[in-house]
Formats: sequence, structure tokens, C-alpha cells
Amino acid sequence: MNPESYQNTSEMPPAHSLAELIHGMRGQIRRVILGQETVIDQVLAALLAGGHVLLEGKPGLGKTHLVTTLAKTFGGHSARIQFTPDLMPSDVTGFRLFDMKSQTFQLRQGPVFTNLLLADEINRAPAKTQAALLEVMQEMQVTIDGETLNLTPPFMTLATQNPVEHEGTYPLPEAQLDRFIMKVLIEYPNREAECEIVTRAASETPGGTDGGVIMVCGPREIIAAQEATAAIQVVPEVVDYAVALAQATRESRSVSLGAGTRGAISLVRIGKAFAALEGRGFVTPDDIKRAALPVLRHRVQLTPEVAISGQDVDEILHAIVESVPAPRQ
Repeated sequence: MNPESYQNTSEMPPAHSLAELIHGMRGQIRRVILGQETVIDQVLAALLAGGHVLLEGKPGLGKTHLVTTLAKTFGGHSARIQFTPDLMPSDVTGFRLFDMKSQTFQLRQGPVFTNLLLADEINRAPAKTQAALLEVMQEMQVTIDGETLNLTPPFMTLATQNPVEHEGTYPLPEAQLDRFIMKVLIEYPNREAECEIVTRAASETPGGTDGGVIMVCGPREIIAAQEATAAIQVVPEVVDYAVALAQATRESRSVSLGAGTRGAISLVRIGKAFAALEGRGFVTPDDIKRAALPVLRHRVQLTPEVAISGQDVDEILHAIVESVPAPRQ
């Protein structure tokens, strides 16, 4: 089957112009975030797909810098919440405070009223506070004292987890992890990139700089890009491949909990985003395969026997992906 056969005859979105927009954003981010090309592409794909991202990496690898830089590329607002054990839901969503001067209750909006929200170390907050944020992520709205307030799109949450320190943490339940469209792993950069990072940082004054990031588009263009990405057509064979991958995780003897239907949906959504990043108006099986690990790694649990053996989730998922035949191109 030729790549053209994955196209649909219906009207296609302007994938090439969309790719140019994302190419410009990617170029600006890479001026500041060095040695993390895969992470940048995955975060951009999540933004195109209108999803939220769980970031996992050791401290000091530029997670906060990535969020603020991404926001600058489209002139959006960004905010950061440092999750702590004493953080309350109202610290996330906002509250009403009685104003003595006007004798009325005034709304104090929480940090969720932004475009890009960095939820730093989300697993350090108690379950009630985690649930408050995850409700906002799902509903795109906040209810304060019975009044429902809609968030201004685009809205995206990037939540971080520290893979090293687990003492005093509140792990996210599987049902809540499933709300994130991808789990992105941030690794150490290679030596050349790290040397450049150190040289730049050591030359900056306290407070740093934005690296001369140029605004590529506005929030409206991001919304239009998300709509164009969602409109990309996928032939039934590719959808069937995504579903087969999700089902294979449930049937694997190495997995105690497999990916649900939302996992298959997320595979197709991220597959569309990867196609858009490549300037194509159609999704190929390779797009789905590329999305498999970041989309599925937080949706599956290994059996105790496999976990004790030292194998990690990515190794098992890679074997599962290789065992599922892809449609011929």
C-alpha cells in the first residue's frame, strides 16, 4: 500500500502551512533548549493534539524553561505551580475573597487561568488537590462558589514528576494518569549540548534571558492549528493498527494492566500531530508506531514478576509494538 493510499479523498487541511508554523516554533525553542529534540517534538505534538503532558526527568534539565519558551513562541501566558503537601485545591483554581471596601466578594483567579501551566512535582500534593487540577484539564473550566468559569484556549498542562525522590509523595492513580495524552521522558543531553548549555548559563546575568525567542504566531493560530490537526483524515487500516496496539498491551503476559480505549484514541491523535509536523495531510503506520511509547508507557503496569526481573515498561512496549504487524505501505 502506497503512502498516498492512507490519504482520504475528502478536503484536506493545509498541512504544509501548518508544518511551516510548527517548524518556526520548533526552531525558536531549539535556540534555547539544547539537546532535547525528541522532547520538543513530543511536546509540540501534544500541543497540536490539544492534550496534556506528564514530564519525567531529573531536576535541572530545563522543564520550566521549556514551558516558558514554548509560551513565548505564540505569545501565550504561562504559569507555574510548585505542588507541596499543604497545597489546597483553591491554591490551584482560585477563590472568592470578601472585600471590605466594596462589601462584595471578589474573585481571585488561580494559576490555572493561563495558556501553559507547569504543575511542578504534581505527585507531592494530596489527592484532593491533584483531582482539582485534573478536573480542570478534562473540563477546561473552573467552578468557584457555584459559578462556572471557562478557561481561555489554548490550554495545556505539563505536569512533572521526579523519578528519584518518592518519599512523601502521592502517586497519581491509573485513572488520573490516563488523562495525560503522553508521558515524555527528559534525559541528560549529550556532552556537546551540555557544554553549550553550561557556557551560555555561566555567561548570563542572574535571572537569565529568553535567548532572543521570537513570537512566531498568536494563540488564535494555535487554536486553528489544533483544528487543522484534528481534521487530518485517517484510513481504517491505520485506526485498526492503533486499536491492535492497545489491545496487545491487554493481552501481553508481561502486563497486568493494559491501555484502554482512551489509549487507542490518543495514539491516533498524536499520530495526526506527527503527520502534521512532517507536513503530511495523512497518517501512516509509522506515525502510530512513533507515538506508541510516549502514549502508552504511563497507561500500562507490568506484572510483579517482570518488574522484579529488571525490565522496564519501554522494553516491554517495544517488544509488543514489534509483535503487532503494521499495515503495508
